[in-house]
Amino acid sequence: MSSTNHDIIILGGGHNGLVAACYLAQAGMDVLLLERREFLGGACVTEELFPGYRFSACSYICHMLQTKVIDDLELRKHGFEVFPLEPSRFSPLPDGRSLSLWDDLERSQEEIGRFSKQDAKNYPKWLDFWRRAGGLIHAYFLKPPPTISEVAERVRGTKDEALFDRLLTANMKDLVDQFFESDTVKGSLIQAQDVGDVNAPGSAWCYAYIKCNMFSAPENVGIVKGGMGSITQAMATTARERGVKLKTGAVVNHVLVEDGAAIGVVMEDGTTIRSNTVVSNADPKRTFLKLVEPEHLEPAFVRRIRKLKTSAAYLKFHAALKGLPDLSAYFPNSDYDPRVLGEIKICPSVEYYEQSWQDASAGRPASQPVMEVQVPTGYDPSMAPPGHHILSTWALYAPVQLKEGNWDERRQEVGENLIDSLSIYMPNIRDIMVDWSLFTPLDIEQRVGLTDGNIRHLDIIPSQFLAQRPMAEWANYHTPIKNLYLCGAGTHPGGEVTGAPGHNAAMRILGDWEKGQ
Repeated sequence: MSSTNHDIIILGGGHNGLVAACYLAQAGMDVLLLERREFLGGACVTEELFPGYRFSACSYICHMLQTKVIDDLELRKHGFEVFPLEPSRFSPLPDGRSLSLWDDLERSQEEIGRFSKQDAKNYPKWLDFWRRAGGLIHAYFLKPPPTISEVAERVRGTKDEALFDRLLTANMKDLVDQFFESDTVKGSLIQAQDVGDVNAPGSAWCYAYIKCNMFSAPENVGIVKGGMGSITQAMATTARERGVKLKTGAVVNHVLVEDGAAIGVVMEDGTTIRSNTVVSNADPKRTFLKLVEPEHLEPAFVRRIRKLKTSAAYLKFHAALKGLPDLSAYFPNSDYDPRVLGEIKICPSVEYYEQSWQDASAGRPASQPVMEVQVPTGYDPSMAPPGHHILSTWALYAPVQLKEGNWDERRQEVGENLIDSLSIYMPNIRDIMVDWSLFTPLDIEQRVGLTDGNIRHLDIIPSQFLAQRPMAEWANYHTPIKNLYLCGAGTHPGGEVTGAPGHNAAMRILGDWEKGQ
């Protein structure tokens, strides 16, 4: 049994763990990062799922990675490159019509105008609403999490005060009904993320988190060259340059705690590695229910951890293709720029979205899932053999636990249903498919280590947002165990590939070290 001493041990090599490691090492800390898989990246990885075909296996688009993190970690120096999406979204309909949205406002209005002139007129107002809403949260993105009262105080007496008051209780269905009359436009724009229910009060407030992407620099938004793993590989290069020790295939059994303080970790093989501080990039449930032995936590705290919501689940479908999907229903003679496939949303109406959530809530795979489809090889042909393509789909929503059967038993059936749903819009999809794979919530949990396959560690819902993420009293990256911190997406500000939790946790740790805590 050997011992090694470090200032910091970070558990998990996902992007936030790497970000925290880079900042802490830059400040002069001796940092060891341990990753259980044989490669770094967590949910932000590029994997060769079929020979010659490389996929962004979990996260799939760069839209919220913070400019400060990109610059501080010199990611572009190490190969980070983004292809901007044009169009930014393509929404096909079963009847052969489609709606494309662009960064160019006038071009988007022209498209929307084919469905409703009034909706085209209101579209700039919709964008302004979400820029203001996102701005309420974005102001705190790289800062400690604020309480609702602190946000309220900040906007008091400004033009955003009424907007803030409304956001707290508004639902997404009412909002799209306020701005638009066309079912097609509503379907293209409706989204409730982890809240799921578009009728739920507060669904608009939580969606404002995603709209913080409106503050991302255009050059940082789009499809990442080489897949999302290029982000974490660039981060790992910076980490090594700053002296971080990165160890893969390193399975931690538990955090070592003495006298109420974390003093290192015990590995699966029994090796003890000591440190002054331990930082967990695992989700809060995994951290406190699996990596910390129960005798070190108050039972009431453990009960609260167990009750944290990880109910919003998704499916990730990948397919290797030997040609392009047939879109002749939307483009005469099938003559189309493959870049139109960079971001596809399949959701013909608000009712369609509602059905998908209702199915999942009842324990059923969605009969007609909302799908966010991407064929990135129109931008980056290096991801597949010459002339071939890859297709990936996020399907909203899926039950964490099926009412009938289990995911291992029903994976094939659910995957076939997804292909059938895609075939409505891409009738040749089965003909050009070389192979396919479906990641269920269970698969995502087993592959990436995310409890219940929750891609944001915890649902982003009103009770798990800002100063209540992951819970009140423990929202500022610290935990009930001294010298044990959290730095993952289960902390403020939340999920997506942002780097913000890793940045903020590092700042908190450095501040505590300076105070001698």
